[in-house]
Amino acid sequence: MLYDTIIKNGRWFDGTGAPSAIRNLGIRDGRVAAVSAAPLDETGCARVIDATGRWVMPGMIDIHTHYDVEVLLDPTLSESLRHGVTTLVLGSCSLSTVHVDGSDAGDLFGRVEAIPRKHVVSAVDGLKTWNSAHSYVQALESLPLGPNIAAFIGHSDIRTAQLGLVRATDPDVTPTEAELTAMEHKLREALDAGFVGMSSQQLLFDKLDGEVCRSRTLPSTYATAKERRRLNRILRDRKRALQGGPDVARPQSLVAMAASSLGIFRPNLKVSLLSAADIKAIPGVVKVFPLIGKILNRLGGDFRWQHLPVPFEVYSDGIDLPVFEEFGSGAAALHLSNQLEARQELFADPAYRRAFRKDYDKKWGPRVWHRDFFDAEITECPDPNVVGKTFGQVGLDRGGIHPVDAFLDLLVEHGSGVRWRTTISNHRPEVLNALAADPSVQLGFSDAGAHLRNMAFYNFGLRFLKRVHTAQQAGRPFLTVERAVHRVSGELADWYDLDAGHLREGDRADVLIIDPARLDDSLEEYAESPIPEYDNLSRMVNRNDETVTAVLVNGEFVFGLGEKAATLGKERSGEFLRAGRYQGQVTELKGGIR
Repeated sequence: MLYDTIIKNGRWFDGTGAPSAIRNLGIRDGRVAAVSAAPLDETGCARVIDATGRWVMPGMIDIHTHYDVEVLLDPTLSESLRHGVTTLVLGSCSLSTVHVDGSDAGDLFGRVEAIPRKHVVSAVDGLKTWNSAHSYVQALESLPLGPNIAAFIGHSDIRTAQLGLVRATDPDVTPTEAELTAMEHKLREALDAGFVGMSSQQLLFDKLDGEVCRSRTLPSTYATAKERRRLNRILRDRKRALQGGPDVARPQSLVAMAASSLGIFRPNLKVSLLSAADIKAIPGVVKVFPLIGKILNRLGGDFRWQHLPVPFEVYSDGIDLPVFEEFGSGAAALHLSNQLEARQELFADPAYRRAFRKDYDKKWGPRVWHRDFFDAEITECPDPNVVGKTFGQVGLDRGGIHPVDAFLDLLVEHGSGVRWRTTISNHRPEVLNALAADPSVQLGFSDAGAHLRNMAFYNFGLRFLKRVHTAQQAGRPFLTVERAVHRVSGELADWYDLDAGHLREGDRADVLIIDPARLDDSLEEYAESPIPEYDNLSRMVNRNDETVTAVLVNGEFVFGLGEKAATLGKERSGEFLRAGRYQGQVTELKGGIR
């Protein structure tokens, strides 16, 4: 048998959690044609990769991204590819670009996901050729995709397209029967096109950009229970997934969204909620997530939490960080993010400062940010005397003023020139390990493509594998490496019913080859890289290029050791992966190969 690529002598992980072994893989026509303990015939093979001492595994799956705009401008999505992610899911948090025009897309994505609004508008208006979910898929497949793409349809996208943004965010507007029927039609059409399900957000500190409905919450937050039930019924019947974001300030929304997974007198519903996290502000809540998952799944639900398996470290230029949306004074400042002079005046206003101090000092109740400026380190500032200090320490140095006043004083003096960082959650390794091993938890939630100046989790999978490998070497394992690989590949593919995440004979040849010796501290390093498509905005990224030695998508080499393949961006390696077609394809292909 002739092979297009042979990967030899590597430690092979098949993505099922089964024991790994030294094997030789033969790839032909984008599929794994052979997995052999014996050497394969290299005659006529165009590419032979010696993986001695390396791990050979399925490409990883990122189930939570916001690449919906970037994929139109740079379909290579190389920031994820370079870290071994070969399948990306778009359409998270109720946001997609399937139905809305550029202006509405800009309002939906600009502030919530911190993607510059003008680039969202120009990309969608300038490049949109589609008017339905089917034609959207065709448009994606016409691009030179780097990774494979799967997608949720966004509830806010559907609602905005049907009602218009103004009516979709008006609490006094209830959709008519005809409008509800039209929304149902849009959802069914997306599922027919192969979308993995629908995303819907109820989180009330996600706010709109633009001028038309500025600072209103996302359209899906205005949906009635009746609307949600009708859309969920379609997902139940089609066995597709609901990705949801409950409102952290209203525990009842979490309970309602989680309980919707139950199938009492009806089919159960696949539900994946944001998010299981070890939140600094509420340390005890981390014990609730596994408990809810265990109860719901024992009662017959099909429920998962999404979880970022690394410390949730964030950076901010001044006050431009989404966590400030969760309280009034912070939201007031972000409301003025398009009026910088007015915002600077606000920071200096004594009444505003009193309100901010009151919000800051309120330590009880549901929240995401710990609101502790003694746990917020300044990393850049025109005043070098404050770099490396916390805002709390600056307050002490300036005569013992309140940390909020120290923060606002620096913002008045230097605006967004003050860059700082803090860790909001996932700061305790032992708790991270427990969540990573919990069967009701899905590993993902990178937010890749969004919050470009706030965080970089493009290599979350590699950092997770590092933690597993290090614990195993130290004799304190919390997962086997095989199970860890399964968690970021085959387990996710199986739940979302995608042809990805496995590396057996007949499977798609999406391959990641890593050097386990380089699962080291380089994975934690901070870096930045300009985005040409966004006027060279500097994006937070990860650069650990010696860890990933090769990435293949559909059998094509696309990345390795920090270098793109010459064909990346010129030829299409990735595909749009349609949910619901996986099992039949594998059975047929295995039969044909053997």
